[in-house]
Amino acid sequence: MANVPAPSIGAAPGPLHGTVTGAGAPLRGAQVTLFAGSRSGVRELGRATTDATGSFAISYARPAAGVLYVEATPANARRLRLRSVVAVGEGGAVPARTLSRVRVNELTTVAATYALAQFSGPRGVAGPGPGLQNAAATAFNLADPVTGKPGGVVTNADNGKGNETLATLNTLANLVSLCVTDTTRCGTLLRLATPPGGTPPADTVQAVANLARNPALSPAGLYGLARAASHYAPALTAAPTGWILALRYTGTDLYAPGRIAFDAKGNAWASNNWLPGTRKPTPYISVLDPAGRPILGSPIGGGGMKGGDWGAAVAPDGSVWMSSYGGNAVAHYSATGRPLSPPEGWRNGGLRHPQGIAVDRRGNVWIANNFGLETAPGQGNVVVYPHGDPSKAITITGGGLNHPFAVQIDGYGRAWVSNAGLGGARLVNTPLAPLIGKFGGSVTVIGPDFRPTAASPIESDSFKWPLSIAIDSRNNAWVNSYFNSTVTQLRPNGSVAGVYKLPEKTLPWSVAVDGSDRVWVAGFLTPGVWTLCGADTAACPPGSTTGTVLSPRQGFRNKAIQHLTAVQIDQSGNVWLANNWSHIVPPAGGVGLVELIGAATPVCTPLTPVPARPSATAPTACADRTTAADPPTGKPTAPRTGPYLVRPGDTLSSIGNIHGEPWKTLYEKNKTVIGSDPNRITPGQHLTLH
Repeated sequence: MANVPAPSIGAAPGPLHGTVTGAGAPLRGAQVTLFAGSRSGVRELGRATTDATGSFAISYARPAAGVLYVEATPANARRLRLRSVVAVGEGGAVPARTLSRVRVNELTTVAATYALAQFSGPRGVAGPGPGLQNAAATAFNLADPVTGKPGGVVTNADNGKGNETLATLNTLANLVSLCVTDTTRCGTLLRLATPPGGTPPADTVQAVANLARNPALSPAGLYGLARAASHYAPALTAAPTGWILALRYTGTDLYAPGRIAFDAKGNAWASNNWLPGTRKPTPYISVLDPAGRPILGSPIGGGGMKGGDWGAAVAPDGSVWMSSYGGNAVAHYSATGRPLSPPEGWRNGGLRHPQGIAVDRRGNVWIANNFGLETAPGQGNVVVYPHGDPSKAITITGGGLNHPFAVQIDGYGRAWVSNAGLGGARLVNTPLAPLIGKFGGSVTVIGPDFRPTAASPIESDSFKWPLSIAIDSRNNAWVNSYFNSTVTQLRPNGSVAGVYKLPEKTLPWSVAVDGSDRVWVAGFLTPGVWTLCGADTAACPPGSTTGTVLSPRQGFRNKAIQHLTAVQIDQSGNVWLANNWSHIVPPAGGVGLVELIGAATPVCTPLTPVPARPSATAPTACADRTTAADPPTGKPTAPRTGPYLVRPGDTLSSIGNIHGEPWKTLYEKNKTVIGSDPNRITPGQHLTLH
């Protein structure tokens, strides 16, 4: 382990008392080590050896930040390594918590290792907050480290007998127990838990971490192996589609959630469509902490919310914007949940049935205004509130905008907008459904000058009601099409890089990109989640190419997952899903949010603006990822002559890119108007072009 000092608040020493068991019996003579993991690295705080009853005690000085965990290794079974979380320090979105007594067994090992999978390395558990602390807190949902039994969330009414997660957790614990006494089967476990092209894990912690990060590994083989042990029950009665641990979280009026957005602390903000058990638009939004508990007075009413839909975004200042589809408005909330918008919401810009929302690094709020008769072409527009000021609303038309649905910001400050085309939503589950395949769609790219770029609209035969858009770290746009179950990759210049097919009945609604540029897709008709290899093929198994399906072909499934409309990644590497519908015929709202524990590479939240893994070595964990260079262009544009009126958000680069003139030339022509600093142009100035 790295001997890196951990911050200390000078707290009184422990001691920490605990018991180590394996295969249901005390483990005598096991070496137990207490570690502190933080942004700075891993530090050993103390160690002890268990007695005949498996008991130990360690005195230590408690550090202020990060997490504490113990690991136990028997002297005669080095491939058995057990783990348990002991403390969650300050710095996360959950209250700090320190145990004085702990149980270490196979169940706590699976819980701690899954929750901390994205922070586990050869030297131990470490990484930046708040993701590290939030991840450790999630371990308590899976196992209670005081009793060594399943946690309160995995056994509650929302999970427990209602889905496969408790049985999967127990099956994984049974696999770990094989390494207590069975050398042969332990070797088989380590072999089956080896990622393609990777090295075999040295012990059980590494094996479990591999399964958390690669859930598609050997489901049939490992299930068959697990049947040799029965220390933990209930266990799976059939091989799973993958080794995911899915937890469903509910709360008062958390019903038919549409979209999820994460704030900088890791709290999940969710829009809701309907009031529970009805089709009446809800006046509430929901906020859950990283452990799935309602906070900030959730459910939160007011601010003009009336039937939230697919618009949810966190601004750089921490405030939250959400679409009020039924209220023809957007609602605005402070970081503490206080409504900032008036009782009727913000309607500036002529909002009607707004859908997607994004906030760029300047604080400009972009709204997909999805109004218009479904069969009428060219309806809808994009409304921008410059720097979050509704009184200065800008309405954007042209560029092929046609029933805009989603909007996402790239590293160049451009807004990518999906156009849901004709027909679409009103034909689902009607006799006219066979006509759906005849409808298409497009994508519009709008520059920082609030004008559609020359490449717009971007069209492709693969677009059949394109809905969600996600931008990867290289500024590629990933667009999922609902009616033909495809995902299309667009290069930064708008050209099509690839079209990737999912199973026919997936009908994907949403897409997200994690910190390794892998693409996560949420199915609506088929409740499940698919993972594709993204632009960074080095983050995928050997032999993978961009678009290779990394999940099981049928997707990751769990009874906790219903018909999904959103997938988002948090700073701990958990995948969050919005259960929008529970039944399609007759329509009924979905119940709660679902979290897949530790399956993805963490992402800075809110997006900065493209996905990036939080750093433990940079000055800040999450820095602005805006791209400085001019964006690549698509179709050429005719040069414009005459005076140009500077608008909010304009830069010399964006103006020059749109109108075909280098920014330096523009500056030389307009130096007397602009002044000495070419980076400071003022809205209202008139610039000479060409």
